[in-house]
Amino acid sequence: MTRQDSLECIPEKCHSISESLLENGDVLILYPENPNPWVSRVLSWMGKTEGRVRMRKLQLDALGSQVWRLVDGYRTVLELVDVFAQSHQLHHREAEIAVVQFIRELGRRQIIFLK
Repeated sequence: MTRQDSLECIPEKCHSISESLLENGDVLILYPENPNPWVSRVLSWMGKTEGRVRMRKLQLDALGSQVWRLVDGYRTVLELVDVFAQSHQLHHREAEIAVVQFIRELGRRQIIFLK
């Protein structure tokens, strides 16, 4: 996948997460933990995982919360970058690096996916 292809992807929030707005305006995300497959097999073998899903919390700061609110399942990554760059008066490349890194981290945690 080229850089341009990845910028044209549309991020979407996973259905397994829940979100809440904190008093200070930050977003708090609850998402299921996806343990290491090796650890899962050992715990399963020991009989310690039956029906248990551990939920993790992620509190976003003001910048992360802004990008999170922009993720609507319709805007592309490039559109998120454009809005972020304009609202914070950043060079486009700086905004791209920040937003892409943020999206990548949320994807790694399986909080969002790209379509």
